Amino acid sequence: MIEVKYVGYKTFTKTVNLSNVQELEIAMEPTFIEAKEVVVTGLAISSESKKNSTSVSSVNKEQLMARSSGNLVDAIAHLAGVSQISTGGAISKPVIRGLSYNRVVTLVDGAKQEGQQWGDEHGIEVDQFGADRVEVLRGAASLMYGSDALGGVINILEPLPAPLNQIKGELVSNYASNNGLNGNSLMLEGNQNGFVWRTRGSYKNAFAYQTPTGRIPNTGFNETDLSAQIGLNKRWGYTHLNLSSFQNNVGLPDFMPNANGQFEDSNGNIFTESQLKDRSLLLPFQNVQHYKAALNSNILFGENRLRSNISYQNNLRKEFEETTTDPALFFDLKTLSYDFKYSLAQSKGWEPVFGLSGSFQNSTNKGEEFLIPDYSMRDFGMFGYGKKTWTSTTFTIGARFDHRTMKGEQLFEGSTPKFSNFKTNYSNVSGALGITQTLGGNYNLKANLGSAFRAPNIAELSSEGVHEGTFRYEVGNTILKAEQSLYGDIAFEFENEKVQTSIGTFYNSIYNYIFPSQSNNETINIDNTDYPLFRYVQANALLTGFEASLTLHPIELIHFENTFSYTKGVNKRTDSPLPFIPAAVLRNELRIEPTTKGSFQRTFISLGLDNVFRQNRVDLFETTTSGYTLLNAAIGTTLKLGSQPLRIGISGNNLLNKRYYDHLSRFKPGRLDESNPSLGFFNAGRNVAVNLYLPFVLKK
Repeated sequence: MIEVKYVGYKTFTKTVNLSNVQELEIAMEPTFIEAKEVVVTGLAISSESKKNSTSVSSVNKEQLMARSSGNLVDAIAHLAGVSQISTGGAISKPVIRGLSYNRVVTLVDGAKQEGQQWGDEHGIEVDQFGADRVEVLRGAASLMYGSDALGGVINILEPLPAPLNQIKGELVSNYASNNGLNGNSLMLEGNQNGFVWRTRGSYKNAFAYQTPTGRIPNTGFNETDLSAQIGLNKRWGYTHLNLSSFQNNVGLPDFMPNANGQFEDSNGNIFTESQLKDRSLLLPFQNVQHYKAALNSNILFGENRLRSNISYQNNLRKEFEETTTDPALFFDLKTLSYDFKYSLAQSKGWEPVFGLSGSFQNSTNKGEEFLIPDYSMRDFGMFGYGKKTWTSTTFTIGARFDHRTMKGEQLFEGSTPKFSNFKTNYSNVSGALGITQTLGGNYNLKANLGSAFRAPNIAELSSEGVHEGTFRYEVGNTILKAEQSLYGDIAFEFENEKVQTSIGTFYNSIYNYIFPSQSNNETINIDNTDYPLFRYVQANALLTGFEASLTLHPIELIHFENTFSYTKGVNKRTDSPLPFIPAAVLRNELRIEPTTKGSFQRTFISLGLDNVFRQNRVDLFETTTSGYTLLNAAIGTTLKLGSQPLRIGISGNNLLNKRYYDHLSRFKPGRLDESNPSLGFFNAGRNVAVNLYLPFVLKK
């Protein structure tokens, strides 16, 4: 599948057999509405979005840079059905249709990202500047990705290689006023007769973020990213080796305000403004290192092809509480994974694909404290998939088998055994059906039905202790069953030259849903402090909701985009709400794109409103959250300096400096803090950001 894009024209897509030398004539049609792109997420075969039954949203590089964000998940959290569990400005966990943690798979360089996703304040270890496009699949996807894809998939796609015999690069730089976030990234890449290479270095640094009531101490962070690629692009296909290093330090706020609302350090001294803007971190803080090597190949065998990914990842996560040299918690996670997909030539309209995937994982504790045991895990899965295309109908069907084995090791804390040996085995068969139907020229119907599963993670099975920042003692359960999901969704779309709209609903019934629960206000005393005691339990759950979008483009100048999303989660055993369900949100953005000539091109001005509704449906350990409205704005243009383009953008978030708590913020007051809201930290106040994007060519 090839894709050709040009501003002001519909995207041209066509399936081409690259093993045959041939000429291709391309005719593009003008349009005001941006045509949907080719997507690769959710199916074994790249497909036009219109013919893809799964619900996939795509965000390109220009859109990612247009919004001020502290990380990549923050940059895509405005999509319908997508939100984030945030810990300040540096850490964000994706939430898709109310599901998060190990229920959402993140793909980077074609491989599952493995970085202790079970932790409340464990983010995604990825360089946001390195993403050329991000595709978000909303809904279960166990058929393609096995366990953990119960809620959806975030696929971070790398840039295409440089054109033949060219050396080019890009420089990205941005600054945000709220926390002094300064980010810079430099990339160089080349292609010499099919030998391709790329190298990138990125750095981000920020001090404590500002709320409408003041700065929150020790919420700064810094991040250093390095990556490289070498490979071959030939008529037989391609093979690319990607190497990356992620280094991140994040402060964890542990300071409470006094009676006057001022923050004091451990010695009782009030923090000065200069101390709050100091970019060095205080205790406690976490240090995360993630190293990765991934070999991606796509080999052509006539009209058949084999796509493969083999990757090795090493995630080192340290949390420092009392000293900057000896970590209290230290997890060393190593993962070797593989994924193979063999696509057969199309026959009578059918496109069959067969695949297998698996991983070998080991984690050891190297710190002073233990929250989970040392463990090893083995995954194996295989699937078959078929796609049939008629003139106006596309039908997909597939089945998958998975098996997972996890072994926990006995571990002593001093001379006292804290964890015992255990072994669990989980097997599952998943299936999926999908259909897209064109109803006339402008109408489209999509529907999916299937099953999915998720095996319990190590924390749910065997955690025991207090995790920094959660303020509760958690106990795992080694006899937990795997989660089983029966899901369905349906969406209706309409598109013409001036209007693009869609409305869809989903149903996800999850058997043996796993969650932490406190029974009879049970507590435990640790070091003279009483902590609420939560145990991992299971119950059947139901998640339902809908998403809608309406884009109006009455004239070339005006682009008016609106989205609405709502999710409801129910514990069917108690008929009570599930935890971490985002509030309903309505987003409106008016974008004006005047026609400009001369040195300024592709200019836009936008004004947006984020209308977040009150969330009253909460779990026992959560608190309700009031609704709020945020005003945002942005302006951008491409300045032509001779033949050199320079993209300049200025964006403002929360321009009215609204005091609010996001319902999924881990800094909002919890149930234990409800009588004293000052123990919670508001989300960031007004923020104005400037970003520069400079693509350049060194050699043609």
